Amino acid sequence: MKKILLLLLLAPLSLLAQNPVPGKPQTRPVAVVGGTVHVGNGQVIENGVVLFDNGQIRAVGNAQTAFDRAATDVVDATGKHVYPGLVAANTTVGLTEIASVRATDDHNEIGQLNPNVRALVAYSTDSEIIPTVRGNGVLVAQAVPEGSVVAGQSSVFNLDGWNWEDAALKADDGIWLVWPPLFSRSGGGFEGPTGPRKNDNRQPVLNELEKLFGDAKAFAELPAAPGANLKLAAMRGLFDGSKALYLAADYGRDIIEAVKFAQRMGVKRPVLVGGAESHQCLQFLKEAKIPVILGGVHELPARPDDDVDLPYRLPALLHRAGIPVAISYGGLSWRTRNLPFLAGTAAGFGLEKEEALKLITSTPAQILGIADRVGTLEPGKQATLLISKGDLLDMRTSIVERAWIGGRAVDLDDKQKRLYRKFSEKYNAR
Repeated sequence: MKKILLLLLLAPLSLLAQNPVPGKPQTRPVAVVGGTVHVGNGQVIENGVVLFDNGQIRAVGNAQTAFDRAATDVVDATGKHVYPGLVAANTTVGLTEIASVRATDDHNEIGQLNPNVRALVAYSTDSEIIPTVRGNGVLVAQAVPEGSVVAGQSSVFNLDGWNWEDAALKADDGIWLVWPPLFSRSGGGFEGPTGPRKNDNRQPVLNELEKLFGDAKAFAELPAAPGANLKLAAMRGLFDGSKALYLAADYGRDIIEAVKFAQRMGVKRPVLVGGAESHQCLQFLKEAKIPVILGGVHELPARPDDDVDLPYRLPALLHRAGIPVAISYGGLSWRTRNLPFLAGTAAGFGLEKEEALKLITSTPAQILGIADRVGTLEPGKQATLLISKGDLLDMRTSIVERAWIGGRAVDLDDKQKRLYRKFSEKYNAR
């Protein structure tokens, strides 16, 4: 009886959540011609051509690029801009729908040490947030578990597909570790930071991490066997480089401590996430070859005595130091649609426009281990691209008109556009 009542209650919600149908596989070659092509590696081609067939980019060049027009669907992008699909690292897109509704929130697991938990199988292609972020050019996203010290394994998805198996671009790309800070702090963001307090619960957590990683390192040296310890087996890839260890840390001391811990444990690919005070340890990060996924460009600084524009300038500071840097919204799925405007802010505070574009295209693709498929418009890569009427990084001009994921034309309609049309009709009728 309870199940019947639950279904009846959820039925109206399911009727309202009518997402666009996933794109159909490409059947004819497509050529996007005449637009300004932003390759994603710093190169810009005026009056360019992007040719793709069977879901794969075949050619990228200027107006002289030859192709069979009779056998090709030609898309005129004259006066417009062509970009690679944006890559959103560190999100909960597909895992969280409505934070206050528990049934739609599947990014957190019970317990503090969960390396075996997989975001992959929790990812929902029916999320209404997915079409919304696609509308601003975000076509690839890394779905990340949260809430624990070792939260689990993230996966990377194309933001189009019937189910998680269709959408998966890279399964179990890395494990997420929230480094226990020396000092804890509440508040932050637009609310501003509060005073630090010593974290009295830190040492027991560090002891548990020491044991977990020590056991995992020893386990990784043994031959793989069926029925093995699931937690330790999930961590095997950290020690052969097949998985990244994403270290969430903000304060300078914590950043250095977390990286040194990973190095001491033999982790091959540590990645810093957050990094609010990464400017305090630039030389250390450069020498250790640690890439950074920044969170929170659009927020106040971590400390009250920092320059108010420090978060805006931080991407440029890391870039100039020779550190690979990407930017994200730090797990806030509903804000991910504004990802291109974070890069726009970085362009206004010290970066060249094409260098800022790399923060949300080629660099996150490299960090996530998917640069061979997405992140730039180059022959051989997946045909994931978009056409914008204006500058994609400028919220005043950005209007994404067309998009393709793996060569499949994506329907860019979403709930926000439907609501706009609905109420425009209502109030314009008066």
